[in-house]
Amino acid sequence: MTDTTALVWLRRDLRLADHAALARALREHARVQPVFVLDTGILAALPRADRRVAFILAALNEIDAALRAMRPGAGLVVVHGDPIELIPRLAADLGAAAVFANHDDEPAALARDAEVARRLQADGRALHTSKDHVVFERSEVLTSVGKPYTVFTPYKNAWLRKVGFHDFDAHSTEGLARALAPCPPDVPGAPARGVPALTDIGFEPVSLPTALGRGSAGADALFEDFKLRMERYAAQRDFPAQRGPSYLSAHLRFGTISIRRVARAAYERMLAGDAGAETWLSELIWRDFYHQLMHHHPYAMASAFRPEYDTIRWETGPKADAHFTAWCEGRTGYPIVDAAMLQLMHSGYMHNRLRMVTASFLVKHLGLDWRRGEAHFAQHLLDFDLAANNGGWQWAASTGCDAQPWFRIFNPVLQSQRFDAEGRFIKRYLPQLDGLDAKLVHTPWKLGPMAMPPDYPMPIVEHELARQKTLERFGRLRDLQRTTRS
Repeated sequence: MTDTTALVWLRRDLRLADHAALARALREHARVQPVFVLDTGILAALPRADRRVAFILAALNEIDAALRAMRPGAGLVVVHGDPIELIPRLAADLGAAAVFANHDDEPAALARDAEVARRLQADGRALHTSKDHVVFERSEVLTSVGKPYTVFTPYKNAWLRKVGFHDFDAHSTEGLARALAPCPPDVPGAPARGVPALTDIGFEPVSLPTALGRGSAGADALFEDFKLRMERYAAQRDFPAQRGPSYLSAHLRFGTISIRRVARAAYERMLAGDAGAETWLSELIWRDFYHQLMHHHPYAMASAFRPEYDTIRWETGPKADAHFTAWCEGRTGYPIVDAAMLQLMHSGYMHNRLRMVTASFLVKHLGLDWRRGEAHFAQHLLDFDLAANNGGWQWAASTGCDAQPWFRIFNPVLQSQRFDAEGRFIKRYLPQLDGLDAKLVHTPWKLGPMAMPPDYPMPIVEHELARQKTLERFGRLRDLQRTTRS
């Protein structure tokens, strides 16, 4: 350890415990100063009422309060601006010998970090980054010939062969209290000490779903609750009216809880024969899978993983736009789709089964480009993660790696009847259907236009006709491929 100061640049790791970058900084430097940049480039693209910004500020307030409690005069430095400019300037102003951060493999983040590293190096400083967001990253799980996996099941099997308990070891931040540097009173880019309010950075006040928790304390409470239910996860996770999921997705996205901590718990219970834990661990492995795909195939974040699918002719024009608006606003006439879209708009969350149903409906019933739906989810999901959101949409659209076959088309009525049989979830978000019985709540149009519940639309497309159009749309691509090969 050297008698020097280090900056710890928080990004998608908003906690103080089991933190790879913070732990490394503590090992190598006598003093550390945590810092967070409210990136104006990212914030400018968001709606003015954005739950993610509120979620981040809540986590930052928790961190700042914890740092202040650890040592008088300490605290979190929060600045507002361009990190490419601010991080090197902060390092110089605070006399930091190095900056420590955790990996962020999104293409834009990699470009940002490369420029920050270049500027720091020009000033005689260094940027050190560590793995923290996933269990295995980048090229840690490869095929026998050293290639990245593009099919999940072989990747999962290789992941499970490779993993050991040491992969879940926590990165200890013991000693943080005595190593905290005094928080500087005046910092360029920070108008006042402490965490700004939403209105200070140009955002409107917005409510966060109480059930999803805030900060590390909220994540801890959710995880403790889920551990009591984990054994039932496999049986209950597909039913949106039941408390089946962990509800930790936003916390994993923003790092208010450690992936190592939750994966260890699932792995231990899987080894003990817990089927629910085994299924949940598989979902966590999907996160690793999508992130390694993004690392090796960054082009797929903006186009089809399978480039030939970029030639598909999606529906366009006024009618297509009207259908897209109806989908976004929960007015398709299919109750399970509409209830799911309203859940998203009301809470920033959507049940995982319903993400598949709504995505399939947009692409294979309305014939719309999957990127339109991906962008809508990106704007509204509290747990939005580029790799996972892109992977899920390309799976539903049959354009991605290991995607569902193009001829597999979810029937929204059957999905509704199977996973919300009594219509409990539907009625929660569509109270105008509350008077319908468990049979008609899935197909209210069968009452006829005159007897339909008020303020609920007839279906904007008919399932079988939409299915046939999708088979023709994808079939044309298949025929073209056959002609090209011959």
